[in-house]
Amino acid sequence: MDNVNNETRQFDCSRGCVVEKNTQGETECTYRQGCCKLEVYDWLKGVGQEQYKNLFEVRFKNTRKGIYVNASGQTVKTGDIVIVEANTGHDVGIVTLEGPVVAHQMACRRIKPDSPDIKKIYRKAKLFDIEKWQDAISREHEVMIRSRQIAVELGLEMKIGDVEFQGDGTKAIFYYIADGRVDFRQLIKVFAEEFRIRIEMKQIGARQEAGLIGGLGVCGRELCCSNYISTFQSITTSAARIQDLSLNPQKLAGQCGKLKCCLNYETAAYLDAQSRIPKVNQPLEFEDGLAYLMKTDILREIMYFSYDKDSLAKLYPLDAAEVREIIRMNRAGQKPESLQEEPVPSAPEFVSAVGDDSITRFDEARKKKHGNNRHRNNRKPKKNNGPREA
Repeated sequence: MDNVNNETRQFDCSRGCVVEKNTQGETECTYRQGCCKLEVYDWLKGVGQEQYKNLFEVRFKNTRKGIYVNASGQTVKTGDIVIVEANTGHDVGIVTLEGPVVAHQMACRRIKPDSPDIKKIYRKAKLFDIEKWQDAISREHEVMIRSRQIAVELGLEMKIGDVEFQGDGTKAIFYYIADGRVDFRQLIKVFAEEFRIRIEMKQIGARQEAGLIGGLGVCGRELCCSNYISTFQSITTSAARIQDLSLNPQKLAGQCGKLKCCLNYETAAYLDAQSRIPKVNQPLEFEDGLAYLMKTDILREIMYFSYDKDSLAKLYPLDAAEVREIIRMNRAGQKPESLQEEPVPSAPEFVSAVGDDSITRFDEARKKKHGNNRHRNNRKPKKNNGPREA
């Protein structure tokens, strides 16, 4: 029998766990892989390494995680809920990584194994710790709404995007967004009196806020900032110009109001392709006239020319290397014969998902079937030789 009540099951994707009540009314919390956008695949699972056997990666809310050393003397493994050291008090987190892969994560963050700054894992969390942790988590939404009201009452130009309570419920981190510098000394005093906890203010950007909230992009996929991006690079409109995109702010801006992060994905590929495409500042000279550049397929490195600079009816493709050679010939006073061969069809070329089969192949089969019926109906009836004798 299932000892878990499905009606009380809650998925906490911000922390990567499932919280539910069993038949005895006790709170159970289990690790749910795949929720964290910074999840690391342990491709060395089961491989031991003496140097890193006591080092673990512990995850908290959203993208906050850290490296901790096991000082409890207990056996700790991936998925365990542990009590860890904090600046003040203690915190509750989930072990998400162990083994040699932790060494790679430490190298990426430039953390040395013998660093004294590595905090400790005190012990595994007990039922009392988990229930206290969940009580603190249940206050987060209410505190966030009230903190926004207080910020408006104080006339501060800021927006509180999220609140994260420490595992022992004695401290909270307020993530806020602001265009300029904010003097929130009075705000902290009001928060401390209102919520009776220690306050930490942490500023985030618009892209980080979109990553916390999540959503779907115009491509139909989950937002990159909420899926896997952890470090945000500067994005300018030059990335759109390089890719020959329309400089329409409504199309280039994401849900955060900033330029889309995906504008940087293919910029390097376009720059590499453009380095092999010659600049055409004037029409190419042929024996039968001048050919004007009408458009360029950057990734395929094909340039399309036309004898009529005001029409796209007849376009002639040339590879970038051929155009470079023709420019060299023109500078030397030479002219190629002509471009007038087979023009490029104006309609786009589509490839059928099922091959080169005709879409009317079923109709042709039906016609043959009708023809067979017609032939069968035109057959001459057999002669009747009279009734057979019994």
